[in-house]
Amino acid sequence: MEYKDPMIELLSSLEQIVFKNEQQTVTLRNKPNAFSEFEQVRKSTGLKIDDFARAMGVSVSMVQEWESKRIKPSSTELKLMRLIQANPMLSKQLME
Repeated sequence: MEYKDPMIELLSSLEQIVFKNEQQTVTLRNKPNAFSEFEQVRKSTGLKIDDFARAMGVSVSMVQEWESKRIKPSSTELKLMRLIQANPMLSKQLME
């Protein structure tokens, strides 16, 4: 039996709920890399760096590492960022 990480399962379920009415068609050549996607998502949220870090459940220094392109966000972190971008109220709930 295959073990599935509960966090990945939760994020996948949330992603399906948030994006249920949108069609996601991404070709390989148009798919952004983790760094460029992070920049786009981070800027579009309008959150201060400390609020963004709190919503993501990481330290401010980790967000700074992502912004400086020294560390690449994981696929799970990118999924959570997309959810925050798609539903700004989610970030407020995650910061509580």
